[in-house]
Amino acid sequence: MGPISGAHFNPAVSAIEVLRRRLTAGDAAVYIVLQVIGCCAGAVLAHAMFELPLLQASTHARTGSAQWLAEAVATFGLLCIVIGHRRADDAPWMVAAWIGAAYWFTASTSFANPAITLARSLTDTLAGIRPVDVLGFILAQAFGAALAFPSARWLFAVPTRSS
Repeated sequence: MGPISGAHFNPAVSAIEVLRRRLTAGDAAVYIVLQVIGCCAGAVLAHAMFELPLLQASTHARTGSAQWLAEAVATFGLLCIVIGHRRADDAPWMVAAWIGAAYWFTASTSFANPAITLARSLTDTLAGIRPVDVLGFILAQAFGAALAFPSARWLFAVPTRSS
């Protein structure tokens, strides 16, 4: 989807791209609205494919400092990849590998995406998250993204030659 949307599927990434001056705030706002709509539509589509009630609210408790720390770590790593990858062709596999791995090594199963977090509140399947728990996840994701921005810029800075 890179050629169509720039592969903008994550509000945390879109927000950081504004800070990096690679996306305008207005374009980011449009992307974020569409990201949330797309993720929510995906939850409804998944319910339809499994013959579940289309509209649901999750009852699965996902809260607490371990969950929030895990989300901050997952989002931090994701944003470090977005900022730090060197070749455009590397971003898709690196992002996929990070999210796949983080699913297994984080306590939260690595949502790492505020739009997905909102959508997961709309399913009472195993993937769900209670609507009351959404804010903690989104704040943790925002913290991870905000920490990744200066960290990745420092870690992946191109060294300059001194004369």
